[in-house]
Amino acid sequence: MSKQYDVIILGCGEAGIFAAYELARIRPGLNMLALDQGHDIYRRSCPIVAGRVKECIHCPVCDTMCGFGGAGAFSDGKFNFTTQFGGWLTDFMEAGEVMELIDYVDSVNVLHGATTEVYSTETPEARKLERLALAHDLHLLQARCKHLGTENNLRILTNIYEGLREKLEFRFDTAVTQIRQADGGYRLELAGGEELSCRFLLSAPGRSGAEWFAKQCQGLGIELINNQVDIGVRVELPAAVFEHITDVVYESKLVYRTKRYGDSVRTFCMNPYGHVVAENVEGINTVNGHSYADPALRSENTNFALLVSNRFTQPFNEPYRYGKHVASLSNMLSGGVLVQRFGDLVGGRRTNEHRMSKSYVRPTLTAAVPGDLSLALPKRQLDDIIEMIYQLDKIAPGTANYDTLLYGAEVKFYSSRLALSGELETALPGLFAAGDGAGVTRGLAQAGASGVRAARAIAERIS
Repeated sequence: MSKQYDVIILGCGEAGIFAAYELARIRPGLNMLALDQGHDIYRRSCPIVAGRVKECIHCPVCDTMCGFGGAGAFSDGKFNFTTQFGGWLTDFMEAGEVMELIDYVDSVNVLHGATTEVYSTETPEARKLERLALAHDLHLLQARCKHLGTENNLRILTNIYEGLREKLEFRFDTAVTQIRQADGGYRLELAGGEELSCRFLLSAPGRSGAEWFAKQCQGLGIELINNQVDIGVRVELPAAVFEHITDVVYESKLVYRTKRYGDSVRTFCMNPYGHVVAENVEGINTVNGHSYADPALRSENTNFALLVSNRFTQPFNEPYRYGKHVASLSNMLSGGVLVQRFGDLVGGRRTNEHRMSKSYVRPTLTAAVPGDLSLALPKRQLDDIIEMIYQLDKIAPGTANYDTLLYGAEVKFYSSRLALSGELETALPGLFAAGDGAGVTRGLAQAGASGVRAARAIAERIS
């Protein structure tokens, strides 16, 4: 006989955490369970970060992506107060409601140790940067931003976990193999054969569980809508090049439409004085960036992603798989993450160990292998990236220097989206979806907000 719960939350990433927090706050004593295939916050440890290995060894469950805190646990903790990017919650509710939810999530973080310092885009200096960008056909998206810091982000999550662990049941290292409808709710089958039942199910599988959740939805007869996939590189250059921008707005989201193809290219996840890191997405090595709040942990470089957005139409219906395939090409060529100097790329030369040794920019991801990005990335996306780098050089001279480093591939997977109500309920009553894995958010702020919204809807219905 299966164990019965009022609510089961699938996934302990940002959306799942804030859903659990809000339900525990509104309905204390609720019979609630939160499941995750990864470890708790104390046992999450990537072998690369810990210094035990130099490259990904393809752990059965990736500690960088899975466990309490999800993929955001080891991020540098950028928290953006905006509806312009970071998700699509405004497709389901009014912008004002989304911002109220984001502010609420921030207040919870502050209660658990987050900074109150905010980078504003309303200052004269920020407006001056906006005008400079517009003069060169670059668009600086407006958003207040907090930088929590990689080390502080973990501390905040640990504090939240300690506050929650006595209020609900957690099960880590637990994989769900199937979701089925049952009388008055849902039944989950676990990898070991155990079954669990609940009246309400909130699925927040995060990025690592996105493909799995899409298959579960197909099995349940829930319609999925294709989402985009963003393909690009991570740029690393001396921090001084972007210092006049990052000192003012920290996270500068710059968007450009290329003249050659009319494609949208954007900067993403800017990390002043940061470090480039590798991450594993279901066996595929991709690249990302971190930045610490502690000055003692900083580097001399700034890194950021340059991403080209790709939207697909019928009959193609596998953007997630397409992105993984592109990333796998760089893995095939380098055994992991590939790095190339910008000057070598433009000149049609492969960067090798000798050429890299001559570079004035020292890579912070020392495990990256010198190579040729033109053999891994599609030509169109690479042309877009090169054009964008030359455009950025006009507002940040030095971006197009010969020794600017480009790591590949950086791929941002957007889960297939579900048709949801304003309460984030699927077409099946009692089944809610939230966070990045459900394709409705892309970042800490809106992911947490989506978890709160779904939790409040469930709380209203539990008698």
